[in-house]
Formats: sequence, structure tokens, C-alpha cells
Amino acid sequence: MSSQIAGVLQLLALISALALAHRPLGDYMAEVYSSGKHYRPERWAYRVIGADPAAEMRWPAYLRAVLAFSVVSVLFLYLMQRVQGSLPGSLGFSSIDPDQAFNTAVSFVANTNWQSYYGEQAMGHVVQTGGLAVQNFVSAAAGMAVAVALVRGFSRSRTGELGNFWTDLVRGTVRILLPISVIGAVVLVACGAIQNFSGIHQVGQFMGGTQEWNGGAVASQEAIKELGTNGGGYFNANSAHPFENPNPLSNLFEIFLILLIPFALTRTFGRMVGSSKQGYAILGAMAVIWVGFTVLMMWTEFAHRGPAFEMAGGAMEGKETRFGVAGSSLFAVATTLTSTGAVNSFHSSYTGFGGGITMLGMQLGEIAPGGAGSGLYGMLVMAVIAVFVAGLMVGRTPEYLGKKIGTRQIKLAACYLLVTPALVLGFTAVAVALPTPAESMTNTGAHGFSEILYAYTSGANNNGSAFAGLDADTPWFNTTIGIAMALGRFLPMVFVLALAGSLAEQQPVPTTAGTLRTDKPLYAGLLVGTVVTVTGLTYFPALALGPLAEGLAS
Repeated sequence: MSSQIAGVLQLLALISALALAHRPLGDYMAEVYSSGKHYRPERWAYRVIGADPAAEMRWPAYLRAVLAFSVVSVLFLYLMQRVQGSLPGSLGFSSIDPDQAFNTAVSFVANTNWQSYYGEQAMGHVVQTGGLAVQNFVSAAAGMAVAVALVRGFSRSRTGELGNFWTDLVRGTVRILLPISVIGAVVLVACGAIQNFSGIHQVGQFMGGTQEWNGGAVASQEAIKELGTNGGGYFNANSAHPFENPNPLSNLFEIFLILLIPFALTRTFGRMVGSSKQGYAILGAMAVIWVGFTVLMMWTEFAHRGPAFEMAGGAMEGKETRFGVAGSSLFAVATTLTSTGAVNSFHSSYTGFGGGITMLGMQLGEIAPGGAGSGLYGMLVMAVIAVFVAGLMVGRTPEYLGKKIGTRQIKLAACYLLVTPALVLGFTAVAVALPTPAESMTNTGAHGFSEILYAYTSGANNNGSAFAGLDADTPWFNTTIGIAMALGRFLPMVFVLALAGSLAEQQPVPTTAGTLRTDKPLYAGLLVGTVVTVTGLTYFPALALGPLAEGLAS
């Protein structure tokens, strides 16, 4: 069987598995976020944090709860790293430096999981499991809560109430993320991933020296890392490490976990707004972009340009032979079109166009299907933009799901769209202009520029992957990427929740003959076109200086 056919079969198997899980999981999540019942562990959690689960919140209160929880989480994780040397189970590792501790704390709380350190050489068991793994759960649950709040904004009327953040956070963690992660961890252990709390072991000689590896609760962290679209690896090699991702079966299963919740949330959206067709329209737009990017990536990386590529069966530089071009391409597209950021290959070694595809996937806003929660609310904001564009074409006040898209709504949507490009392009321009940051580049020219552009694209879009040729463990990059991650995560949430509040206050307008049908393939196509056009106009000049220039020159 050729590598290309194997890639197509993997893609078809993945689509089939996602299709089978879409409806039951989507319906289950809709029930979770709509239920009035509280389980006993959840009631315990509410008592600990002092929250009233029955109290409804307007958007400012919901936002304050999100920000307060996130600030406390950053402080807690920062302190854990700073005192690691005094904690049990530290494996002899010292405390983390202030700038790197800040960067890592913000990274994991923002669901970015950008890592400028070697995981197996810096973090002990307590920080890994009690700090980083915990944030893998709650940061994903927070993103899902904000998405559900926006969905309630569309489904409710004459009220500014969007639910209760603490209830949404706890339920998302206890009822959705935790049980699926347990099952996922068992599957990964069965595939060969490790799960222990062993210390550091010498495993043999390596290039004249002794090679050492430490164990850890890897399978459990790997499961929530992918399911919650987090991406932070237990080891520096991330999902290319055989302890995290042992074989092609585990590789395909991890891709499935990455895409599971983001795609299923479209069904949840349809159920909560009372129209499954609306959910299918959003799903269709996401699926078209995802399949298109996957096919384009495989074609780019399989393209034979000379005897070396022909003998290897494609562009194998920087890729694991366990996974090959197909498994690596599938993984790369899945992680960069979501906010996962996990890697099973070296993105810097992809072809010029292949590296550009991973970068463009993040610059779309990671909405196809995007992160756990963030993908849905990002695509819904683009849906608002799309109906506004359609309204301009026919001279009619735009409506979406029975809600008028007026001046306030379109301003909030526009602010949402402008946050990440401003962060990415602004920080990239400053870093390239200053002499010290440029010294961190491994390469010069177009590829060196791509290293910096990719780093800020990844940070501001809360992805966390890297081109890996950039030495980002410096005070400049730790600080500026940390700021980009924080602003890129929480500023968009401000505009999303404000938009949700303004929509929830409206009285639904009746459907007429002139109303744009947003549950039809025509609208899904308009949505895809809007996403691609907006992103292209925003990032094309920067992409032309980096991956496009490199691809055309090769």
C-alpha cells in the first residue's frame, strides 16, 4: 500500500469516527449545560469556591468570574513553579526562573501551553500533575463555558442573563472532560504510553554520554492535553515522543481526541438554539476548511521534487518514520486549526508551503473546528460578520437566529477580529526591528522571519506550537509572548460575552421572505468565503515575506 493511499484511509477513518461521535456527544453536552440537576461532587465544589449555582449572571458578572478565576489560576501556577525546588516529587529539579514561570503560568491558564523549556528536564511530578494537568482541564472548561454563554445569548430573549460561570466550569470539567479523559488515558496506556511516578533512570549510552529519562503520569496528561485542545507535552518532543505517542494507532486516536469536542459542539449549538440545521451549517463550514487544509497539506508534503523525496515517499525531514507524511500532516493540520499546539513532527522542517499552511491555520482564528469552546464562539462571531456582509449586499438589516445585527453587535464582532492580528503583527514587527530578539533566530531570511511570525501567531491565537528553530527561552520572548497569550485569550472573551449580553436582551424578530436562510449550504459557503477573505486581507503581506517567499524560492 502506498503512503498516499494510507493517508486517505486514515483521513476516512478519522471522519467516520468523528461522524459517529458527533450526535451523541453533542446531545450529551447540550443536556449537561441545560440541566437543572447538580451532582454531589459538583455541590462540594460550589461550597469550596463559595458559589451559588442557581444564580444567573449578566455578561459583566460572567466576565468578572472568568477573569477572577484565571488570575487566581495564574498566581497559583506561578507560585508552584517558583517553589518547585522545595516540593516533594520535584525529581531534583530547581525552581523555575521568574520570566519562564510567568510565561508558563499564563500559557497553561490561557489554554495555549506554549513551552520554552524542556518538560522532562524542568518540571517535577507535582508541578506536572498538580499544576499543569489541572489547568489542562479547567482552561478548556472555561473556554467551553464562554462558548455556551454566547449560545445562550442567541437562544434567550428579553434578558441579559447568560447562565452561571461556576456552574458551567464545574459541569464541563466533571461531566465532560474528566470521564472522556479517563477513557482516553486507558486507551493510550493500552497503545503503549507510560503512566507512572518513577524517578530519573539511566537508559544507556548516547553519543559518548549517558542518556537519562524520567517517568510520569504521561497517558493521563496526554489524554486531556489533546481532548481539551491544550497541547503542552510532558516531554520536549511532545507527541513525537514514543512515551506520549507510541504508534500510528495512538497517533490517529490523539487526532480524534483533538477534534472530538470542537466538532461536537456544533451539534450542542444547534440543540440549544432549537435548530439542528443551524448547527450543521456551522459544522459544514468548519469541515470544508479542515478537509481542504488537510488535502492541501498532504499534497504539499507528498510532492516529489527530486530523488531524495522520491526515495523517502515525500518530505520526510523532521517527521517520525512511525507516522510518515500522512500521519504527520493530519496531526499538523488538526493541531493548528484547533488551539491544541501539540506536535508529532518538526514544523520548521516542513516544505515552505507546508509551514505556511500550519501558520495560516492559526491565523484563521483556529475556528475549523478550533479549540474546545473557543472554536465555536470564534466561528459564531464570523457568522455574525458573514450575515452583515450579506445584508450589505441586499440593503437589508442583517439578522442571525432571529437577532438583529446592529451597530453595537458589529462593532463588538469587529473588535474581536482585530485583537489577534494587532498582537501578532505588532509584536512581530518590533521583534524583527530590535537586534536582541533577532539573535534568537536559527535561520536567516524568509525562514528566520517565519520563526518569529509563527511564534507570535501561536501565542496570540492560543495555539502553543512552535517552528522550533527559535530560541524563545529569553526574557524578551518569555515576557512578550506571555503578554500576547494573555491578551489573545481574554480580550476576545470580553467582546464575546458583551456580544452575548446584547443579543440576549433583544426580542427575536419574525422570519420573513427577505430573511437570509443561515441553515443552508449557500450560507455555509458564504461563511467559508468570509473567513478566508478576512484572514487573507489581514495576513497576506506577512505571509508573503515568510513562508510564501520560501516556498516560491524552493
